[in-house]
Amino acid sequence: MRAWSYAVLAVAVLTVSGCGYNTLQQQDENVKAAWSEVVNQYQRRADLVPNLVNTVKGYAAQEQKVLIGVTEARARATSIQVTPEVLNNPELFAKYQAAQGQLTQALKSLIAISENYPQLKSDQNFRDLQSQLEGTENRITVARNRYIDTVRNYNVTVRQFPVNLTAKMFGFQVKPNFSVANEAQISSAPTVSFDTTVPGSTATPAETPARQ
Repeated sequence: MRAWSYAVLAVAVLTVSGCGYNTLQQQDENVKAAWSEVVNQYQRRADLVPNLVNTVKGYAAQEQKVLIGVTEARARATSIQVTPEVLNNPELFAKYQAAQGQLTQALKSLIAISENYPQLKSDQNFRDLQSQLEGTENRITVARNRYIDTVRNYNVTVRQFPVNLTAKMFGFQVKPNFSVANEAQISSAPTVSFDTTVPGSTATPAETPARQ
């Protein structure tokens, strides 16, 4: 009887392995790891926002609409509880993506107003924060691309026969991915310019010569 039990167990193990369970398990962990990196980079960006807003406020307190917009966008982006369950909840995933996209746009507006304030543009603290923001946005783009590729591979595996039978049996579901509709717009980092305008200039962004 014991020998029979071992034989049944051995057959079960081989069957599960042959049907892709191990591959699903490994790819699922890869997705979670890639997602964690995305979240870490978004959090790094969120941590920069308060200092950036305070620095801009010191030179451009009258830009209340933009300053409030960035603060509110950060609050929305950080209010969503980012747990592994998000990866199995397309609606919450889309909400998180939208909130991060709004923060991206708000930060672009914040950086843009610096063109009107030469003293702000030349402030070393502001320049350092700009550099950190640009570096973080680049890391976000890399992390998002890795996540997109990892999820694509996982989703292909989940849908393949006969692995899809194993996936259904053990609860492996297709995971949501970043949409491509506004991917280019969201993933482009806020432009960082260290050119300083001549003190006393009242040039607006529209008057600034376009970069090639």
